[in-house]
Amino acid sequence: MTDPERPRADLRRAAERYSSEPAPGVLTRHAFSFSGHYDPKNLHFAAVQACNEETLAVGAGFEEHRHRDTEILTWVLEGALAHRDSEGHAGVVRPGMVQHLSAGSGVSHTERNVGGAEGPVRFVQMWLQPDVFGTAPSYGLRSVTASDAVDGLTLLASGLPEHASTPALRLRRSDAALWLATAEPFAPLPDLPLAPYRYAHLTRGSLGYRTIPGPRGQGRSMAAGDSVRITGEAFAHPVAGEEGAELLLWGMGSGLVFG
Repeated sequence: MTDPERPRADLRRAAERYSSEPAPGVLTRHAFSFSGHYDPKNLHFAAVQACNEETLAVGAGFEEHRHRDTEILTWVLEGALAHRDSEGHAGVVRPGMVQHLSAGSGVSHTERNVGGAEGPVRFVQMWLQPDVFGTAPSYGLRSVTASDAVDGLTLLASGLPEHASTPALRLRRSDAALWLATAEPFAPLPDLPLAPYRYAHLTRGSLGYRTIPGPRGQGRSMAAGDSVRITGEAFAHPVAGEEGAELLLWGMGSGLVFG
């Protein structure tokens, strides 16, 4: 696994994602090895095992399928996503909402473009490995408003003990947290939380940054759909482009747990 002591910002462009059409009207773009797309050098980053950009046409969706021991976080960009699972949970996820399904000992669910939609639903779905296994499945859905942000930074979900009393959805991984960072056009992003491993996915707008702090850092840019795999103090001084920026950021203290 990548050495967390060595600062590195590994930029992955949206165009590099694997594309698949797993069902009629469904387009999936994968950041990591997934299903028929196998790359032994791109299986995960720290505890993040999947980051999929999904587009479901009107009437389309994923039929019932099963998960186990996976933390599934969903952020909708456009339209509305209907969720229903075998534990009796049901919800509709819209822009400005974050959904968390903790699969635990096993859960089946469906995901579909909401009934009556006139256009597609687009969303980002990320899978995180928990550090406790075989637990009872759980579900959470949270609306995020501008008032939740502190200087442009909102804690969406966390398993860190210090976040137990916050409104953040509760993850079953004790060293991971998911943040939303936003910035107006040409403004710097808020100070991003540090962690040994960070995974940044730009959902809207554009931004520029330096690979590492100081004069040795090189300038890079991100467009919507691009991601950066970060270790140490890399990914320095990010500044939004002309349309502003919306960034999902994972902070993680460790990698996959085996055995």
